Amino acid sequence: MAGHSKWANIQHKKARVDAQRGKIFTKLIKEITVAAKQGGGDPAANPRLRLAMDKAWDANMPKDNVQRAIDKGTGNLEGVDYIELRYEGYGIGGAALMVDCMTDNKTRTVADVRHAFTKHGGNLGTDGCVAFNFVHQGYLVFTDADEDALMEAALEAGAEDVIVDDEGVIEVITAPNDWAGIKAALEQAGFTSVDGDVTMRAQNETVLTGDDAAKMQKLLDALESLDDVQNVYTSAVLHFDE
Repeated sequence: MAGHSKWANIQHKKARVDAQRGKIFTKLIKEITVAAKQGGGDPAANPRLRLAMDKAWDANMPKDNVQRAIDKGTGNLEGVDYIELRYEGYGIGGAALMVDCMTDNKTRTVADVRHAFTKHGGNLGTDGCVAFNFVHQGYLVFTDADEDALMEAALEAGAEDVIVDDEGVIEVITAPNDWAGIKAALEQAGFTSVDGDVTMRAQNETVLTGDDAAKMQKLLDALESLDDVQNVYTSAVLHFDE
């Protein structure tokens, strides 16, 4: 179960973009609202809502904001009716891209997404053109942990895999709906993750260097800066030092 970790490249970039934009609360409120609308307002019975609430706590969102978002989703408060959209396409060097959106105006969203692709050297594709290359899974990242002990605890908690990279970073892979439970079980066992999420992970990577990496970064930033975009997933692995 050895290998290399795929999380750092995209996650660090995404955190940087969100911090610059200062819109993470808006994204989280949308996600909580839609999760509550689809699966109900009880996080114990709604893994998607539980994950969204965990992210909200990590971002220090006030509890009142979280509860209002849940109430809007369940219909206890009036709110915007968001729809979920997914766009697929290609970036620099043919790198695969999936763009998840939440919007109250589909026409605006598709125009904005298409413009970002076109302006920065990408191509918006058809439904399913790159989805086959991605798998829906959760991950938890640990550093400075006892590899054997963590592996045993993770597999006992129901993890699908444990990956250790060359620098000793340990990544626990989970089924999407098991992520929150496994995270809690590992915390109970004394292991605290430094990062984690439920994501769409590319099975085949596209390594980009130099100018191509810089161009791809601009495309990713342009997509993530759009108000209706929740998440951007890509097969691209960017190296700027080559």
